[in-house]
Amino acid sequence: MTKLLILGAGGQIARHVIQSLAGHRDVAMTLFARHAGRIDAQAGARIVQGDVLDRAALGAAVADQDIVYANLTGDDIDAQADSVIAAMQAAGVRRLIFVTALGIYDEVPGKFGQWNADIIGQELKPFRRAADAIEASGLDYTILRPAWLTDADEVAYETTARDQPFKGTEVSRKSVADFILKLIADPSSRIGANVGLNKPGTDGDKPAFM
Repeated sequence: MTKLLILGAGGQIARHVIQSLAGHRDVAMTLFARHAGRIDAQAGARIVQGDVLDRAALGAAVADQDIVYANLTGDDIDAQADSVIAAMQAAGVRRLIFVTALGIYDEVPGKFGQWNADIIGQELKPFRRAADAIEASGLDYTILRPAWLTDADEVAYETTARDQPFKGTEVSRKSVADFILKLIADPSSRIGANVGLNKPGTDGDKPAFM
């Protein structure tokens, strides 16, 4: 039985993960969110209302987990990451899956890279600090950097490494969820990886929906 803690469980990517795992007898989910009432109840899942920045509440949720999947956002994402790291280190929980954003390393080339920097460049700074803290934490982490997200009902993606130019402009939330589900199914895979995710064939100056 894998004990999985999902932080930010009300997020759209997290919802795909939760729905896919619902009813799986080999995964026990704890769903942690600021607004627990927005989470659809799932058979066997434990729902916890709390703020990641509340160290006591987070520490209680992290205790005895096998995997922590963080689906967080906000201009304080770096502080949230610090809180997650501290809670996991205190509890002796090592496996972390953490979603950040594309462009935190200026890894997006060409006109799309410039467009992305113009639109969200300032917002990326705390995401970069969060990723840096995770990489220095000593935890068994996987950091994800998805392209601009869509609600397309499809699973179609390719990956790039931290030191490779980012490909494409967009990717479906369902695709990102699929990648996360693979990590949950095989927790030993992609440890220490920092992964860009995009839909193949979506290269351009900006996402098609913009």
